[in-house]
Amino acid sequence: QLQLVESGGGLVQPGGSLRLTCAASGSIFNVMGWYRQVPGKQRELVATITSVGATNYADSVKGRFTISRDNAKNTVYLRMNSLEPEDTAVYYCRACCPLYWGQGTQVTVSS
Repeated sequence: QLQLVESGGGLVQPGGSLRLTCAASGSIFNVMGWYRQVPGKQRELVATITSVGATNYADSVKGRFTISRDNAKNTVYLRMNSLEPEDTAVYYCRACCPLYWGQGTQVTVSS
């Protein structure tokens, strides 16, 4: 059974950094990425990466976040720098296609 296992969330001060990791068991997916959601709002795109390394970022994270993947390990990473309180959310790993979601990991940016 396929699983997406996320790790790396936590509490960080504004301006700090975190790295999220999502390990997929099973198939190699063409597109993997990260989305985030805060209570009362829709889940939104953070960043995606294809199997050949093409990336796409939300405007709000460009220049601060970097997505990467290791196809040999079937793992995708999200390096988050210069974190802001507005980045606080539950971050979800997404793999496609077929579509799968991880369980989510909480990122809290607060002093």
